[in-house]
Amino acid sequence: MDLNRLEHILDRAASKRITVIGDLMLDEFVWGKVGRISPEAPVPVVEVIEESFYPGGAANVARNLREFVDHVATIGLLGKDRSGQQLLELLTRQEIDISNAVEDESFRTILKTRIIARHQQVVRVDREQFTGPSAQQLQQVVAAVQKNIPDIDAIIFEDYGKGFLSTKMVSQITENARSAGKIVAADPNPRHVVDWRGLTVVKPNRAEALLAAGIPGRDPDNVPPQDGDLRRAGEALLKKWETKYVLVTLGEHGMMLFQQNEAPHYIPTKARQVFDVSGAGDTAIALFTLGLVCGATPIEAAEIANHGSAVVVSKLGTATVTRDELIASFQEASGHD
Repeated sequence: MDLNRLEHILDRAASKRITVIGDLMLDEFVWGKVGRISPEAPVPVVEVIEESFYPGGAANVARNLREFVDHVATIGLLGKDRSGQQLLELLTRQEIDISNAVEDESFRTILKTRIIARHQQVVRVDREQFTGPSAQQLQQVVAAVQKNIPDIDAIIFEDYGKGFLSTKMVSQITENARSAGKIVAADPNPRHVVDWRGLTVVKPNRAEALLAAGIPGRDPDNVPPQDGDLRRAGEALLKKWETKYVLVTLGEHGMMLFQQNEAPHYIPTKARQVFDVSGAGDTAIALFTLGLVCGATPIEAAEIANHGSAVVVSKLGTATVTRDELIASFQEASGHD
């Protein structure tokens, strides 16, 4: 894709309206240095220098979209606790619509703490609660989305397997949205069983795709064009999920796009240096969906997602990619200054 075509696609982004539904979480990064080993146990002592917080999970998908889109909404479950308040403040500051988020006093907001020293993750600590919305809350979410379907261009389901999404919620929203001609995408978690049938696109990584297709992964280091397990999984998932596209992210190997009645299309990685993979999948589903909404072909949308993910993994922390960074990545790949 040439730069003029990319800019034409991105020029259409600002006016789009996208809603992200799924597991909301707060990502905490504790930055420090290691100078000694603890006398209490053979573990490093991290001297904390600073802490930073970012929207995570479905909130990070919304944050990625907000770099390009003027109106982004996110819906999920939040506790009325300190982490929930911090997440609400971060999203409000970034002008992401959270008016339909579900707040529940009995729920503990999901918090993931990563301790980083010397550009390496030392340990991750998860504070989470696996629970879904009540029947009343589920209907509240479905009604809120249904009310806004005429005004939105796409819906993204972001499933981290924490329980907010269910087949009942997804099927009701998908049926209404697809009937209205809207794009519906999902970033699945096969360990959390949700029926994704009828969506526009589902984006698993390789391990998730093999698990969802029931195919044992024999050689994860296979080069994608020769990866028979991957190809069988992609074709099987197109049929299982009855979806237009299955986009499989492959980490340092790039992405593979599967389409109905088309040969699989491999997009090699654009990553130059990997510092942190946190949120790379969030960026991929956000930008692929955005590309489709803005009139890109599926292959063009996958190329945009691939470049965006490459930029994100070159940063530390739960990062996003800007328009300028995305254009610069395409320029570098094409050899333009």
